[in-house]
Parts: sequence; structure tokens; C-alpha cells
Amino acid sequence: QEQLVESGGGLVQAGDSLKLSCVSTVRTLTTFGMGWFRQVPGKEREFVAAISWGSGSTLYADSVKDRFVITRDISKKTIYVQMNSLKPEDTAVYLCASQNSGAYGLGRHEYEYANWGQGTQVTVSS
Repeated sequence: QEQLVESGGGLVQAGDSLKLSCVSTVRTLTTFGMGWFRQVPGKEREFVAAISWGSGSTLYADSVKDRFVITRDISKKTIYVQMNSLKPEDTAVYLCASQNSGAYGLGRHEYEYANWGQGTQVTVSS
């Protein structure tokens, strides 16, 4: 069973940057790609960004596409999200997820992802 472990969250001020990491414990990468979501208590989980293992193609939510950059390191089985120009509304628990086996394209929806990490808290103060 694959496990995903996020790290890098913390408390920052508006305008600051933060880089999150997510490592997969799977022995062999078999899924199409992985993604980042975020969740605020009382709200639905929101898609942030996704990246394919093979070509490195990316997908972003409109709310972050000019500020966040998702990357991957295949040898480390790790994805990252560099978050720049952070805003208070970026405050959330950030979770990484790996896509369902058999997926052939990046997804924006929770149901397209099979395994989830526990999340890491990001708090942006104004």
C-alpha cells in the first residue's frame, strides 16, 4: 500500500514563499501522476496543482497558476509545490495524492485520486 508523506508547511506572512514536499513510499511508480489539494475546515477539498511522472506536464487551479509551481523528482519519488506570493486565503491543510491506477491524464477532482497523505498545515498571516 502506497503511503504519501507531506512536509514543509508552516506559518508565514503574506507575500512570503514556502515549498512543500510529498514523498511516495511505493517501490515502483505506476500511476500517471500526482497532485496537491488543500482543505479549509467546513469547506470542500480544493484542487491546487498536478504533475505527470512521465512528461512532467502540469495542471493548475486558476487561483494559484501565476504563483505556484509544481515539480517532481522521479528518482526520489517526490513532488514539490513552490508557493510564492502567498496570501491569507492560501491558508489551509495541503494534501498530496496519487492518481488512480489506469488514469491517462491529469485530474482536478478528488475521485481521480486513490491515495492521500495526511496533509501539512500552511498558515499565511496578513
